[in-house]
Amino acid sequence: MPTAAKLVAAIVFALVGWLAADAVARGLSQGTYTGLLREITAVIGLGVGWVVMGPLTGRGYGPAVGTGLRCSATVVFWALLAFASYEMLLRSTRARYDGPMEAVLAVIDLVIDRGQMVLAVPPLAVLVIGGALGGVLAEAAARRWA
Repeated sequence: MPTAAKLVAAIVFALVGWLAADAVARGLSQGTYTGLLREITAVIGLGVGWVVMGPLTGRGYGPAVGTGLRCSATVVFWALLAFASYEMLLRSTRARYDGPMEAVLAVIDLVIDRGQMVLAVPPLAVLVIGGALGGVLAEAAARRWA
């Protein structure tokens, strides 16, 4: 069932995802191709805001901040998994892996490697501040338009 809280959470976490991906892209070396990094991460944020944050509103502003931080972590998890899986598929078409198990393990290595970029100060700050703010805004929308 669509609610105002789900809509607000989806919009805010799409923005948080886009801004965090932009912060990661700005930290990459000059000329690194980022493709649709920002857009795909924004779509992941949209889904996480709708599915995770939206239904968990109505419990107060304190829990909303915690849930917002949880949503930021969820966006990071799914974005890292999606991009690492995509990179593994690209590498596997070039026959870089000896078997399927090596390819699956490579996804884990890629997630860990790419996850270190997210732990830099700008993307982490965007995720923490945006997550907390997103939780508060979704909670305010739930209270106002309930």
